[in-house]
Amino acid sequence: MDTKYIEQERYQRAAKQVKKIKGFYSHALVYIVINIMIVIINIQNLDPGESYFHWHNFITLFFWGIGLLAHGLSVFIPTMVMGKDWEERKIREYMEKSKNNRWE
Repeated sequence: MDTKYIEQERYQRAAKQVKKIKGFYSHALVYIVINIMIVIINIQNLDPGESYFHWHNFITLFFWGIGLLAHGLSVFIPTMVMGKDWEERKIREYMEKSKNNRWE
C-alpha cells in the first residue's frame, strides 16, 4: 500500500476520534450549564424553610447523567479496551479475507 494513502487514512481516523471527543466535551459542558441553571431556578422556587433535597429536583441531573455517561463510554472505552490500532488491524484483516476469497 502507498504510505501516503496510509497516512491519510490514519489522519482521517484521528480526526474522526477528535470530533467524537469534542462532541462529548460539548455535551458535558451543556450538561453542566443547564443543570446549574435548573438548580438555581429550583432554589429560587423553594418555600421558606423547604429543603432542596427532593427527588424531583434530581430527575434531569440523574437521567441526563446516564446519557452523558453512555456517551463518554462510547467515545473512550473502545480505545481503552481494544487498543488504539484495533480498528486498523480489523480493517486489514477483512481486506485480506476478501482478497483471498475472490472468485477468479
